[in-house]
Amino acid sequence: MTQSPDWPTYISLMEQLLDVPLDDERRKELAIQLARIAAMAEPLLAFELPQRQEVAGVYKL
Repeated sequence: MTQSPDWPTYISLMEQLLDVPLDDERRKELAIQLARIAAMAEPLLAFELPQRQEVAGVYKL
């Protein structure tokens, strides 16, 4: 299991970078949603593909 990201810091940095001001309530809700998305993605990211598994089809002319 990986360490959980520091969502409030991430949100603050993205808020500054994207110049999108958020109020405290929206920051809190966004942190909850990001944590949920990360939890849903964790099993998918943990799934190991075989070494020779093609990521996408290769088309040649």
